Amino acid sequence: MAMAGASIAAAAALQQQMEEEQEMTYKSDDLNGWEFKILRSNSGAFNTSAEMNKALQEESVHGWELVEKFDNYRLRLKRPVEARRKINTNAASDPYRTHYGISDARMAVYVIAGVLGFTALLIGALLYFVN
Repeated sequence: MAMAGASIAAAAALQQQMEEEQEMTYKSDDLNGWEFKILRSNSGAFNTSAEMNKALQEESVHGWELVEKFDNYRLRLKRPVEARRKINTNAASDPYRTHYGISDARMAVYVIAGVLGFTALLIGALLYFVN
């Protein structure tokens, strides 16, 4: 039952984030000649200015600039549409990436390993104290 509650809470939080990202409206003049993206971090990497500046520096190679910081997990970026023609093939990052830092798959592995490790420790402690 607790797992279902956690799933519902996670879905509600995701829905709230998506609504927040869509709430910022632009006038048609603001959109002319610009493209936008949201850069996400699974680990909250944007909580320090040093890490956020590192991400923004990597993005600036492709013409992206910060519009707003939603929270430690999401940044909204924009760039002129004509920057598409100036793709930097020497850059280490993808100009259309939407994730920064640890990937979803790696994060899932860490969470699962943490849960399994904690469960093993708990079982070991219970067995130790029962005997």
